[in-house]
Amino acid sequence: MFWTVTLSLLEGFWGTLKLFCLTLVFSLPLGLAICLCSMSKVKLIKLPIRLIIWVIRGTPLMLQLLVIYYGPGIFLGINVWGTDNKGRFLAALIAFVINYACYFSEIYRGGIQSIPVGQREAGKVLGMSRSQIFFKITMLQLIKRIVPPISNEIITLVKDTSLARVIAVYEIIWNGQSFIKSSGIIWPLFYTGAFYLIFSGLLSVLFARIEKRLDYFR
Repeated sequence: MFWTVTLSLLEGFWGTLKLFCLTLVFSLPLGLAICLCSMSKVKLIKLPIRLIIWVIRGTPLMLQLLVIYYGPGIFLGINVWGTDNKGRFLAALIAFVINYACYFSEIYRGGIQSIPVGQREAGKVLGMSRSQIFFKITMLQLIKRIVPPISNEIITLVKDTSLARVIAVYEIIWNGQSFIKSSGIIWPLFYTGAFYLIFSGLLSVLFARIEKRLDYFR
């Protein structure tokens, strides 16, 4: 029974891992784009983006999952996601990407604003373009400053992936919980905690090494 449960949880963990990785792939660059728009001097760009960030950060991720998955059917009468797990997974992915992109955007914004304005002005005096100043001065220091808060959000994402089960996405918690109904046992649900602990531990070690490698900025 132990190996049966383990194999089922590994299958569920693959779904968790896919959701985790794809969320990072799309939300990290999207977060930077949202950050730059939120810092724009053009109010028609800045104000709507700030409103979106406020709404996303002020509402639960679970609610956002439900709205994105059920919203089109309720308000438009169209089932855009279909009935299989691929559609539910895509809906969950979109919800996670939007949510984490908004959080990452605020981390980016804080990192950019923490860099002294004088450094950018010095770059202008040296004849550097705005893109050169951003990538060669701002970005290098930004990476060092945002690694700790970004790592915290990423580890939180590992645990937040379990929320995808509210729209019946097959992930590790879903698989663990299924044994309660099928076999009348609850320990597989607690067993899932070992997967989260190991994965989070590996990420913690990875980010600790990244921070150590970035010590050259001191």
